[in-house]
Amino acid sequence: MTKTNAMRLLEAAGMTFTAREYDVSDGEISGVAVAAKIGQEPERVFKTLVTEGKTTGLNVFVIPSDCELDLKKAVQAAGDKYIEMIKSRELEPKTGYIHGGCSPIGMKKRFPTFIDETAMLHDTIFVSGGRVGLQVEVSPQDLAQMTNAAFCDLF
Repeated sequence: MTKTNAMRLLEAAGMTFTAREYDVSDGEISGVAVAAKIGQEPERVFKTLVTEGKTTGLNVFVIPSDCELDLKKAVQAAGDKYIEMIKSRELEPKTGYIHGGCSPIGMKKRFPTFIDETAMLHDTIFVSGGRVGLQVEVSPQDLAQMTNAAFCDLF
């Protein structure tokens, strides 16, 4: 398995994690599909969403794969008046990651990051490992430490 930037950063920080690859030949990369492929409940597999705020710029939200981001709660968490999802084509230039492989760990810059508070109900959660076909299992506390994230109600 080729190490990704996210994996290298976790290792450098001394964080415990497990990398898990999954098959993407069928083109299914939704969070719920990924959860099924790795044999996990959708509420433990988190997706990474990137938004742009009117005053705050880019913000990163990490929510369970079977949930939708509540933009009103996201606005409140980010401390902005208005945010919207960035377009898929803007994702790689702004974060360094592509759709389906966007990890909250190791983006081009450190953006304000918010993890849904339900993550704390689990000893470990899964997030993208930095490429399509790779998830990393990490404790929510370690993920928050790595990304300087706050836990919030986001859906």
